[in-house]
Parts: sequence; structure tokens; C-alpha cells
Amino acid sequence: MLSVRNLSKSFSGPRSKTVLRDISFELAAGDYVAVMGESGIGKSTLLNLIAGLDRPDSGQVLLDGEDLCALGDDALTLVRRKHMGFVFQAFHILPYLSVEQNVALPLALNGIGNKPMRRRVGALLDSVKLGERGESMPHELSGGEMQRVAIARALVHKPRLVFADEPTGNLDPESAREVLALLRECVKGQGAAGILVTHSSAAARTADLTYVLTQKGLRAA
Repeated sequence: MLSVRNLSKSFSGPRSKTVLRDISFELAAGDYVAVMGESGIGKSTLLNLIAGLDRPDSGQVLLDGEDLCALGDDALTLVRRKHMGFVFQAFHILPYLSVEQNVALPLALNGIGNKPMRRRVGALLDSVKLGERGESMPHELSGGEMQRVAIARALVHKPRLVFADEPTGNLDPESAREVLALLRECVKGQGAAGILVTHSSAAARTADLTYVLTQKGLRAA
């Protein structure tokens, strides 16, 4: 489903630096992999390139055979909206929307009607154990609950690819374990492919396969 081929990225300036060099790997539907590496090595940059949020210097990102690097910005926005879901360390939950409204955002952006939207949002909130919190506001939630909302929002539109960038960085150990188990369960249950970026070896162990990113490239652990 996803094929990353010889992806390279450099940043220019007073301290010009090659961050990624000839990165290649493939993901099939249902695959869930972790990417580990030192801080600043380029893990988040790799996610941004795959998601089309940044442009590589060279290489390809093929989704079902289509090269995302060759698409314009508007086309990439549509691909992300329909086929990708994101879970971040900082939650990025909108504080002025309820839990249900936050989760419904991807469906609203994709033009889904109210009735199927409510049905899908309810099902996702049940799956992340927040079925009774739909009307709650973000300030009423714990950190672990907010990250569960983020997982539901990332998956509600049934994306092909799910990106999780340090999703447990702001959580206590118990909440982190719960969120990681839930994230894996939801991604695998939907038949999506998932990429988890993490510093934590415990978090990486929840994935099917772990890659280590170094200055020399990407290798399987």
C-alpha cells in the first residue's frame, strides 16, 4: 500500500544538514511499525515527508502506486483529508468544541451527512472507552482521555495510513500503556497501516516491527 523509495531531505542555512538519506521501506494494510532514533535525527521529518506536509529533495512516496511527491498542494490536502489520520504528542484537541465535535471534524471536512456522522462518531467513542463523554469539553478530560479523543479523531474517517508522533510523551506511565494498546488495537482493527514515532522502547514493542533511524539510514531493529 505504501512504498517509500530513496527519500532524502536536507536543510540549508548557516548550519546546512542532510537529515535523511536514501530512506526506503514498505507498508501493507494492517502493518504497524515503530520508528526510533535519537532526538533530532529526523523521525518527525520522515513522517512529514510521507504525509506530504514537507517536500523531499529526492525520492518517492507511493500510496497505492501514486507518487504523492508529484502532487500539488491542493491534491495532497485531499489525500490527507481522506486517507490519513494523525495523533500528536500535544493532542491538538480544539478547546471550544466538545468531544463529539472534535472527533467529527474529519467527517465534516469530507462532507459526511449528520446521521452517518453521529453513528460513526458514537462507534469510535465507544471503541476508545469514551462513549459517555461525548458532550464533555476538553478541559474536563485527563491527558489520557484527550489522547483517546485524538485517536478517535484520527480513525473516524477510516484512513489508510495513521501517523502517531510521540503520542505518549505527555502521559503518565499507566495512561501511556493504555493509549498505546488502544492505538494498536484501533489501527489493526480497521486494517489501516500505522507508523509510530517514539523514543520509548516500551512503546516500540507494541508495534509489529521496529526501525531505527540513524545518520546512516533506516534499519530494522
